[in-house]
Amino acid sequence: MIKLFSEYMGEWLYGKDGYYTSYKTIGKEGDFYTAVSTSQFFGGSIAKHIISLVDDGYIEKDGVVCEIGAHHGYFLADVIQFIYTLRPSLLDSLNFVIIEKFDDLQEFQKNYFKESFGDGVKITHYKSLSELRCKNAFFIANEIFDAFPCELFYKGKTARVNEHEVEFDVDNEWVKEKADKYHKDRGEIAVGYEEFAKEMSLASDKFEFMSFDYGEMSARPDFSIRVYDKHEVIPFFDENIKRDELFKNTDITYDVTFAHLKDAYEEAGIEFIELKAQMVALVDMGILELLKLLKENVDEKLYTQELEKAKMLIMPNFLGERFKMIKFRKTL
Repeated sequence: MIKLFSEYMGEWLYGKDGYYTSYKTIGKEGDFYTAVSTSQFFGGSIAKHIISLVDDGYIEKDGVVCEIGAHHGYFLADVIQFIYTLRPSLLDSLNFVIIEKFDDLQEFQKNYFKESFGDGVKITHYKSLSELRCKNAFFIANEIFDAFPCELFYKGKTARVNEHEVEFDVDNEWVKEKADKYHKDRGEIAVGYEEFAKEMSLASDKFEFMSFDYGEMSARPDFSIRVYDKHEVIPFFDENIKRDELFKNTDITYDVTFAHLKDAYEEAGIEFIELKAQMVALVDMGILELLKLLKENVDEKLYTQELEKAKMLIMPNFLGERFKMIKFRKTL
């Protein structure tokens, strides 16, 4: 069946038995690492930031803390654990929400939170942002925008896929306009950023949204689309690639063009605040202060273990520089 590449990628990741429709191991035993799988101090830094937003009056004590695309639930659980450590009274007032469209993953998350916190923490699930309505929120996401389906563009033509083979022979004016806007004669054009930003704008009257992903503000001049299989990076256009075998069994991803994301949010009436390297963002949010606090309260061996894991978050040659933090705010 012939389809646009965005449909093909959507089926690969989110279709029946798609890669992200069920639990996947992330980290050493999986296909790739994330900041969440590397160190709990990633979530700890976010928790410290949320507390600062409450102290500054931007987030109300009864506001919503919402993770979008939680997968395992580990990230939000780390955030909650650090809030409990740093400001336990907030657990009684903040409302914790996960946006997760897959029932199997919702069930996994519910069980994980039950095992971790018993009845001490309540999590509300929604399948999409369009179901959520609140006055005040902090939204957080880790590596979701690289998993939005995209179109592939090459010298004026958009790709279609037939039996896993890619041909650039489709005229698509929307894709061409985006390619021209971001000065691309080839590469990926993400599909869905605009709708996602509008849904978030409607979900909460006032919020801050923070997301981490790999990419740059300006578009890459070439194709970045690739497959991760047991930590091996396979370029999608590698002539030896066996797409029929990799389809639905591996992660497929591409670099985010943050200028496109910025424009989508600004068109939805949401203010762009900043784009930073992950290492700068985490240091600004207080990861070093958290590590100092750990050192004062645990033995040297445990501190050294956690320090080595936390270093992976901020080292330029691992996750610190390539990953970026982008932040938006909507005010009343």
